[in-house]
Amino acid sequence: MGRKYYHRTDHDKKGMKHLFSDWKMIEKALKGKFIYLFLDYDGTLAPIADTPNKAITPNEIKDLLSKLLKISNCKIAIVSGRALSDVSKRVGLKNIVYVGNHGFEIKGPKIKFKSPVSYKYRKVLKETKTKLEKELSPFKGVFIEDKGFCMTVHYRLADENDIPAITSKFYMTTFIDEFRNNIQVRSGKMTREIRPPILWNKGMAALWLLDRQSAAMKSKKIEIFPVYIGDDLTDEDAFQVLKGKGLTIFVGKPNNTKARFYLKDTKEVAVFLTKILEILDKGTV
Repeated sequence: MGRKYYHRTDHDKKGMKHLFSDWKMIEKALKGKFIYLFLDYDGTLAPIADTPNKAITPNEIKDLLSKLLKISNCKIAIVSGRALSDVSKRVGLKNIVYVGNHGFEIKGPKIKFKSPVSYKYRKVLKETKTKLEKELSPFKGVFIEDKGFCMTVHYRLADENDIPAITSKFYMTTFIDEFRNNIQVRSGKMTREIRPPILWNKGMAALWLLDRQSAAMKSKKIEIFPVYIGDDLTDEDAFQVLKGKGLTIFVGKPNNTKARFYLKDTKEVAVFLTKILEILDKGTV
């Protein structure tokens, strides 16, 4: 790390660009580097589904990841808000770094990390869940996902007219004195989430992994090029800390995001991974 790998130029200051519109410049930046791929799961590798259990990794994506894992100058981390056990099972590939619960759980080759959380936080999380279940029970299409370190309220299946009341109930519940000082609340796509009150997120987890990789490769004369792809509000922390250090890519309609480029959907993510594979296969890395 240390160097700025990708710089904005005069012609790209005007706004966010589609990744492939600047492909020749990006391809040049990728060549001759050790590529560290950070990939969100839902909405990036797997299309968004009505419920978390229906989000499946397409076989094409699994095949591309498998091929990339065989190349020495490429490393992959799946960075998800899902529990680590869940996301690792859904991808199902070895030699990948799995980052669960937005960085509070990390496991991979020679890595096993779980952020310490207090008994008080676990107690408050349990109490918050009980109260939220009661407050949100009148609304159809709402369910609570308990992920151990974190807890997510999903309302994608709820009636659109109920969403303001659902989010209002959520904030009224989590903001009471006995809860608010012991939890962290974040927003996501059709979700609201509760996390430990610790300054830790996907971005910090990515930097931590990059530092480990840099230390492991300190004797090698090759630059590490981080590429982060995500589609959710929770990925903005990573886009922010990696700004100017690599390639940041938002998946979806390019609205208000800190990412430098965008891809339209998971199909275009697959195209991009194919292009990465082609660069690496040519022996230019």
